[in-house]
Amino acid sequence: MKMKIIIAISALAGIIIATCLIRAALFRSKQMAVAPVSVEGIDARQIAENLSKAIRIKTISFQDPALFDGQAFRAFHRLLETSFPRVHKTLSRETVNEYSLLYTWKGSDPGRRPILLLGHIDVVPVESGTEKDWTHPPFSGAIAEGYIWGRGALDIKVNVMGTLEAVEHLLASGYKPPQTIYLAFGHDEEVSGLNGARRIAALLKERGVSPDYVLDEGGCVIDGAVAGLSAPAALVGIAEKGYLSLELSVEGEGGHSSMPPKQTAAGILCAAVAKIEKNQFPTRIEGAALAMFQYLGPEMSFANRLVLGNMWLLGGVLKSMLLKSPSMAASIRTTTAPTMLQGSVKENLLPIKATAVVNYRIMPGESMESVIKRTEKVIGDSRVKIQALEGGSDPSPISDIDSGSFKVLQKTIHQIFPGAIVSPYLVLGATDSRYYTVVGANVYRFTPLSIKNEDLKRMHGTNERISIANYEQMVAFFIQLIKNTGS
Repeated sequence: MKMKIIIAISALAGIIIATCLIRAALFRSKQMAVAPVSVEGIDARQIAENLSKAIRIKTISFQDPALFDGQAFRAFHRLLETSFPRVHKTLSRETVNEYSLLYTWKGSDPGRRPILLLGHIDVVPVESGTEKDWTHPPFSGAIAEGYIWGRGALDIKVNVMGTLEAVEHLLASGYKPPQTIYLAFGHDEEVSGLNGARRIAALLKERGVSPDYVLDEGGCVIDGAVAGLSAPAALVGIAEKGYLSLELSVEGEGGHSSMPPKQTAAGILCAAVAKIEKNQFPTRIEGAALAMFQYLGPEMSFANRLVLGNMWLLGGVLKSMLLKSPSMAASIRTTTAPTMLQGSVKENLLPIKATAVVNYRIMPGESMESVIKRTEKVIGDSRVKIQALEGGSDPSPISDIDSGSFKVLQKTIHQIFPGAIVSPYLVLGATDSRYYTVVGANVYRFTPLSIKNEDLKRMHGTNERISIANYEQMVAFFIQLIKNTGS
């Protein structure tokens, strides 16, 4: 009997091993075999100068709305008119809510669904005291060492200028798109997009505009972004995590700290925060995260293919590996981050009210409502009041990776960035694109930047810059994307 059990177990193990090996071997590449394309006639010097001028205009979004400088945004509008004369002669331009812009390039075929290309005009401020750490001043727009330097060179004034450069180039060549093309540039993405992108999206919905696809900022072509991948990864966001900040508050009697109660308001609050941190959301490899592994897995070593091709058996192993990296862990669960704490105004006074803010980035499949309910359950203390702060949003729908529009995007990336591995992924932050899901089923998030992994810290950081060669690639990408969509 024992021998029969051993034989049966051995046979089962052999079947499992053989199945895993076969699945790993059959884990086929999803990349396209596309020849590189060279776009001729782009004046690298001129486009660099135009971007330099744009960077010099301080279209800054501050948290304090009193610091908003409307004159800078109007100056930026005027710069676009002078930099892109053909665009402003041929396309219609509307100003939305004073500072955001919507361009319409009418197509020749009314039966074709339009496309919508996004960007945002505003940039984040430079942290006071760090100006001296910049190689070139942050709003100089310096063209030096093969780069264009300054705030907005990566995030994301470069997208606005690059898209308009592409349209200007196409107009000069006599190109006429069959489908209508909308260009939408919000003015407050860095502080929520409520007054810019949300207003433009509402306007388009009111007009019945239903794009074939929407393209906004998101992933880019990153060398060294994914462990185990020897080629650069071109990450295309197909969904975006939701955003929610909860304020936790506890009220106490206050008084002198020499006569404290058994638990102070601060103590009750800290216990609640500790429970939240201890009880993290469960991990889930599905949706956009699963699609990413299905695209990247076949391009990795056999050991990686063995794991990624057999998640039915080795999913737990993969989760353990991913949880070691904060960025990868964030792609497979709703994240919980206590960010603000406030109690008494003096060290020897008991707080009458103690507050904390916890920020959540919500996975598709969950919602703001489900996060609030779970938080209440985890804390389990009626003394802790929970209130959602303004600016929250549910996760976006997941865009279709089998659609013709995704294939056009993938083809264009292969043509302009040969050798890059195209993959869907889940966008962890918040972009203007979340407002446009009301008009377009397929919203993709990709910025045609080619950078190294260590350059990501330059976004919102010190020494933000883009190479002139990469900026020329960006313009070429938008030219080729419009052509590919039209054909």
